[in-house]
Amino acid sequence: MQRVAAGDCSDVLKALADGTRQRIAKALLSGDLSVNELSATLALPQYNTSKHLSVLKAAGIVGVRAAGARREYFISPTLRGRLEQESQTLDFGCCTFQMDRLQD
Repeated sequence: MQRVAAGDCSDVLKALADGTRQRIAKALLSGDLSVNELSATLALPQYNTSKHLSVLKAAGIVGVRAAGARREYFISPTLRGRLEQESQTLDFGCCTFQMDRLQD
């Protein structure tokens, strides 16, 4: 199992320390979603969803692309590849983070 680089570790852990951001990440593991779809799925205000997505994007956990008039958010290809290789577990050396055990 390959570990996350030390510089990436703190950013990812900070971003995933929040339960709402964990729920957003878990929802995006199932497929690409817009802010409005995430807000509806998770029963969150759109403003809060956007703020949390900004934090996840800055940490490199999610990406965004234009899909016509809307913007779709997705789990970054690098992170998705690591999760597929490591059975949904990120190894930080000091700890591991199991994405498949996130709350709904």
